[in-house]
Order: sequence, then C-alpha cells, then structure tokens
Amino acid sequence: MAGIVVVFDFDKTIIECDSDNWVVDELGATDLFNELLPTMPWNSLMDRMMKELHSQGKTIEDIVEVLKRTPIHPRVVPAIKAAHALGCDLRILSDANLFFIETILKHLGLEEYFSEINTNPSYVDEEGRLRISPYCDFTQSPHGCSRCPPNMCKSVIIERIQASVSTDGKKRLIYLGDGSGDYCPSLKLKEGDFVMPRKNFPLYDLICKNPLLIKAEIHEWTDGEELEQILLNLINSISIEEDAQFLSADCKLQTISVEALPQALPVQQ
Repeated sequence: MAGIVVVFDFDKTIIECDSDNWVVDELGATDLFNELLPTMPWNSLMDRMMKELHSQGKTIEDIVEVLKRTPIHPRVVPAIKAAHALGCDLRILSDANLFFIETILKHLGLEEYFSEINTNPSYVDEEGRLRISPYCDFTQSPHGCSRCPPNMCKSVIIERIQASVSTDGKKRLIYLGDGSGDYCPSLKLKEGDFVMPRKNFPLYDLICKNPLLIKAEIHEWTDGEELEQILLNLINSISIEEDAQFLSADCKLQTISVEALPQALPVQQ
C-alpha cells in the first residue's frame, strides 16, 4: 500500500492527553502555567515553563520519566504497526515539540515507523535546559492564517506533503486529528482522501458545523480501539479498490491486444 500516506496528529490522537499539559502538571507547575497563559503565545509559554522547571532543579531525566508515563490507549501502537506493515507511509503533524514526541515514540518502540515528524523544534542546551521554538517564526515570517495559532498552520505542511505525494506517485491521504488546529489541514484534503476526527473533540465539532466544506470522506472515532478498526478498514478498502482498478485496466489491455487491434492487410503480389 505504498500509495497511502497516513498523517497523525500527536496529542489526544496518538496519546491520550496534551503532552505539554501532562509534563507541566506532573512536574507541579500547573499554577504558574495558568498564571502566565494569558500573557504569551502557548509555544513561547512552554519554553518559559522549561526555564522555570530547570531553575527549580528539574532535570531532562525528570522530564523523560514523566513522558514515559504518558497515557496511551492499548490499541494505538498495534494500529500504527499494522498500518506500517501494510506499506503505508506514516507521518506526524503536531503542535507539540520534537523532544516530547521523539521521547514518547522511542519509549513505545515506534521511532522507526514514521518517515517524517513535523512539529515545533526543541533541543537541550549546554545548561541541560530544554528549549522549545516555534515551527514558524511568527515575528519574522508569519504564516498569515487567521484560523491557526501563530507558530503553526498545519495546512501549509499538508500542502507540502500533498505536493511530495503527487511527485512520488502516491495518491491517497488519511488524516487523523482532534483539535481545532487540525481543521485547516482537513479543508485542504481532496476527493479520495479521508479525515478521521475524534468524536466530540474540537475538530469533529468544527466539521459538523458544515460538513460540505470537507472534500474528503469523514470517518469519526472515539477511542484507540475505534481508531485501529476504522484506520485499518480504510487501508484495506483502498487496497481492494486499487487492486480492482488494476485488474480492470489489465483486462482492458488484454481485450485490446486480442480483439481491438486492426487486422493485417494482405500484401498485393
């Protein structure tokens, strides 16, 4: 199934929580986070929170241990592995950050299953503090989308993925997400694509307001069990459809070669 690209959001899609909130809450910094939240963009706030936690003596190892405890539905990992085994190209598109995502994927044994992770950059500096940067430098090069947070418009990334998909001969996208930031890329999906919004989450609610704005087929899910079932059913359905098209084209070629070619004319002696 090399013709299918599956794009996953991360927070509340692959994992069961918001990874930023999870780390802040588990390390006891919720009150400070809530106090600062009205004063700066979320992405900038997370960088500030990593500074505050570092100044309180929290280490990278403390953060890693918290990330290893991140809740995840037991059927999500098998679903990802099964989609990969079926030949799908799996990618992540998330407004979390690279350190959190890579740490969790490594702990789950999934780091080799994704060809691409699109998210906010992060790194550990020389003092051992985690630094988190915006995917899009909104002070210098704003993305200009009013629907999305200033640091990331996911539709810009989806359009790049779509361009690379057409270049590689891949045809179909399946997009899984839950949040309001997943609505903009869902609008960019085409006929023949699929969107899987998590039911009763912001993406689902936005789609329900006017489903006709979405060109892709809509398949909602509620938990990891449904995610696995619906995702694998879609992949198998696409596979059956493409096999049928291949057989149909092959039959047409055989018919043309046997019946439709012009008869040879006798050569006049």
